[in-house]
Amino acid sequence: MAVDEGVVPAAETGGDETIHRLKPNAVGLLGVVFMAVATAAPITAMTGNVPFMVSSGNGVGAPASYLVAMVVLAIFSVGFTSMAKHITSTGAFYGFISYGLGRTVGLASGLLATFAYVVFEPALIGIFSTFATTTLRDQTGVRLPWWAFAILMLAVNATGTWFGVSVAEKLLVVLLATEVTVLAAMAVSVALHGGGPHGFSLAPVDPVNAFKGTSAGLGLFFAFWSWVGFESTAMYGEESRDPKRIIPRATMVSVLGVGVFYVFVSWMAISGNGEAEAVRAASSANPLTMFFAPTERYVGHWAVDVMQWLMITGSLACGMAFHNCAARYLYALGREGVLPSLRRTIGRTHARHGSPHIAGLVQTVVAAVLIGAFWAAGKDPYTGTYVLLAILGTMAILVVQAVCSFAVLVYFRSHHPESRHWFRTFTAPLVGGAAMLGVVVLLVSNMGAAAGSESGSLVLRATPWLVAAVALVGVSYASYLKRRAPERYALLGRTVLEETKER
Repeated sequence: MAVDEGVVPAAETGGDETIHRLKPNAVGLLGVVFMAVATAAPITAMTGNVPFMVSSGNGVGAPASYLVAMVVLAIFSVGFTSMAKHITSTGAFYGFISYGLGRTVGLASGLLATFAYVVFEPALIGIFSTFATTTLRDQTGVRLPWWAFAILMLAVNATGTWFGVSVAEKLLVVLLATEVTVLAAMAVSVALHGGGPHGFSLAPVDPVNAFKGTSAGLGLFFAFWSWVGFESTAMYGEESRDPKRIIPRATMVSVLGVGVFYVFVSWMAISGNGEAEAVRAASSANPLTMFFAPTERYVGHWAVDVMQWLMITGSLACGMAFHNCAARYLYALGREGVLPSLRRTIGRTHARHGSPHIAGLVQTVVAAVLIGAFWAAGKDPYTGTYVLLAILGTMAILVVQAVCSFAVLVYFRSHHPESRHWFRTFTAPLVGGAAMLGVVVLLVSNMGAAAGSESGSLVLRATPWLVAAVALVGVSYASYLKRRAPERYALLGRTVLEETKER
């Protein structure tokens, strides 16, 4: 096995063709956790989502909505991680669903997951460019067009993927550690000062308050939105050490660790202002005041300046993580020859770095085209590009998560009787799948409010139809392969390397 060259002998292909693989043993438990948490972008989730949740969602019950979301996602993850103990594939949902519900549903889900991660990167480029433009202008007086920062992020993301997951991991560790530190400094300082001007209140973390406010559904949707990407742990299985142990642990650490952090930070942000004052700050012309005010009061003005820069690096880390996710899904589809030519292009890995370098370059081109299209349409990089593409990608990935839960149910009904469990492989995936469908309903019913000034956008109105169209393409093409190319159909969602076969 020539791991150093990034190629292994063919297996299950029925020929002499070689199958290119990702570099094994390249990342450990902490690396996988950092990669997954980076997709959640804690500083962006907090400063971007919490003020909107407080002003237009469930008010001071925003931390409670994070608590509810954490419990639901933990239940979902029980079934998800049970599957990960038996199947290791960079295709993650694509592989899981193919084994559970069959190759046709698997391909449809794989295309949906790929589509979601493909549009997430340009979404994050939009918010990164906005943060970078405004921070540089406000703190240095330098004015640069937002598209200059978009080009910079495209280049950084492409470079990180080219040199392999270990390089991306090192960059993300630094970026993620700094943004978590400044948020924690604010929250801990508020706690040490007695909880803010009015002391501690349990109202923000009372689960009942998650279902109150101007629009509880909107608040709950934004809470779930803040976790998008946590499931990406599974796609690093082929590159991790001891994936059967690492991936389940990394997933639960990502869900529970991020959840506790979100609840604590959002609770202290509200307490640090005072409940009524927090609502007013979140509803003001500059909703970031909700975080900036307690940070300046209890930590210092320097921390506010640092926080603004870390909002830039946090969105960069998130975009980089999504770029890696998109590249790996493209690679997973390519190496199985969904189209014959893909195995020789996006299904190849770098001879030295074992990275999905061609898939990464394809993702960079697609992201650049999308950014260019939104720029040509005159869309604002934040209210237009970020918001619209994030909603589109979130709808697609939530549908896939729901389908994956039901795949777990079917999979363990017919496989691995020794692993069946009334909670882990039945109750948890059943509840998790139903909950994910509920979140999809929350998204559809609150899309207009979530989109804000873009509520009348053609892209927003087309979002459910685009998601349905991608799924339909997957179902139709899989059905075509089943009739016309059964040997290629047989490979759909089936990993081709011995180390990654279904156990």
